[in-house]
Amino acid sequence: MNPSMITSTMQDFPLTVAAILRHGARVFGGSECVTWTGGGTPRRATFAEVAANAERLAAALARLGVREGEPVATFAWNNQEHLEAYFAVPCMGAVLHTLNIRLFPEQLAHIINHAGDKVVIVDDTLVPLLARVIGEIPTVEAFIVVGDGDASALEANPTGAPVLRYRDLLAAEEPGYAWPEVDERSAASMCYTSGTTGDPKGVVYSHRSTFLHAMAVMSASLVGITEADRVLAIVPMFHVNAWGLPYGAFLSGATLHMPGPFMQPEHLTRFVAAERSTLASAVPTIWNAILGYGEDHELDLSSLRAGTSGGAAAPRVLLERFEERYGLRIIQGWGMTETSPLGGMAFPPPGVEPGTAEDLDWRTKSGRVTAGVEMRIVDASGAELPWDGEAVGEIEVRGPWITGSYHRDPAPDKFDGGWLRTGDIGTIDGRGYFQITDRAKDVIKSGGEWISSVELENHLMAHPAVAEAAVIGIPDPRWDERPLACVVLRPGAAATAAELAGFLAGKVARWQVPEYWTFMDEIPKTTVGKFDKKPLRTGHRNAELKIEHVDR
Repeated sequence: MNPSMITSTMQDFPLTVAAILRHGARVFGGSECVTWTGGGTPRRATFAEVAANAERLAAALARLGVREGEPVATFAWNNQEHLEAYFAVPCMGAVLHTLNIRLFPEQLAHIINHAGDKVVIVDDTLVPLLARVIGEIPTVEAFIVVGDGDASALEANPTGAPVLRYRDLLAAEEPGYAWPEVDERSAASMCYTSGTTGDPKGVVYSHRSTFLHAMAVMSASLVGITEADRVLAIVPMFHVNAWGLPYGAFLSGATLHMPGPFMQPEHLTRFVAAERSTLASAVPTIWNAILGYGEDHELDLSSLRAGTSGGAAAPRVLLERFEERYGLRIIQGWGMTETSPLGGMAFPPPGVEPGTAEDLDWRTKSGRVTAGVEMRIVDASGAELPWDGEAVGEIEVRGPWITGSYHRDPAPDKFDGGWLRTGDIGTIDGRGYFQITDRAKDVIKSGGEWISSVELENHLMAHPAVAEAAVIGIPDPRWDERPLACVVLRPGAAATAAELAGFLAGKVARWQVPEYWTFMDEIPKTTVGKFDKKPLRTGHRNAELKIEHVDR
């Protein structure tokens, strides 16, 4: 070594989930996790109590034989016990595997077996859902049931795995579990993708990536939570770690509001009013449901300083109506299971007056690239395109909380020389604002020109009679593909296909206006609340949709 070379004097301090837990319990021990009970008194636990219970849970899991690197699954709502597992499992060196409670049975069994889950922690109200696959998950050695509800359906498991009660396990242990020193690059938790284009893929987050992502959640350029906040985590804990809110809250001291199974607009809005939530995070379908509920009910959302939305594009009209009716600014964000998930938020640049049309223009962007994430767009040949707001290509990202592979699935087609291929098509401008115009699988190519299904959907949902709209490409003998608009009307509202086509005509190029229309009771949704276009394509292919034709 060169004797004149200066080296760093900084400590090599490991960035782990245990460090997050220690900070929250010691510095913000009085902050709370508040779980909604649907009508009675909410359940409350301080961060210090959550930490003590996490220690008891880790001791119980160790007694059950869980070892370093082994997966422990949760099948649970957003509640106090789920939060305790969020810390107990990774801090003891095991791997937290959050199972999506809305999966089809065959997907659920596949994911449990693919991960090799050793223990499943399940809410009593979800026992019937888990019991559907009880004979197909041989890796599970124990079931831990949260709550006192009937769990007899789990006792029929063919391996004889015991069915234990969460409360009893914790009561038999003492706090003070000695957290091991784990490598910050070791696995902390895992989540599977929604599998919209094939089998779900496992993304495994490290302690280091989780810590850095939690720090980013606290930053003002993303969620910006502080000790003064009371954060309503509507986004489920089974999906990408509830967008990092639980860990960000323990680092910042923000009180967590957990809705449990009470995800209906009536309960969510009562929770906000009763506990004075300051920030709420949800997918657009939830925000839209709240907006619809408010048409017939008086809502008090005055405590909310902001809302965040992600998972799918938030229609401009949704942002506009929340601001007009409730003075609530909703900021759109972008991310994926593969990106932990936050990759950007659409905060307007300085000098833009809140509530103006210009403000809405910026907030309907997909986001602005956040520090810690690098982004580029490439064309079909892989050549990088300029950040000029006009060039359109596939978005690729890399960074310390971006996955570089999948669990037991190399999937080389998803990676490009160290960059994750997101499958999102869009543009980036010179200041790092990006606009997703479509998913690669959803882009409609008509007569050699591209049509954005996202743009058509957003315009359609701005029509006062339209509740939901999804647009897919269907084969056309002349143009290769043409758009089919699938529309759900608001209760009591009326609109014809011709009327909606005329509504679009002044907003997009005439040739982009769909001539094919179908009206539905509901747009199919994925397990995380996004529009699911696969059933729509299948329905068209099988001639199950009633199609109306409007001359262009």
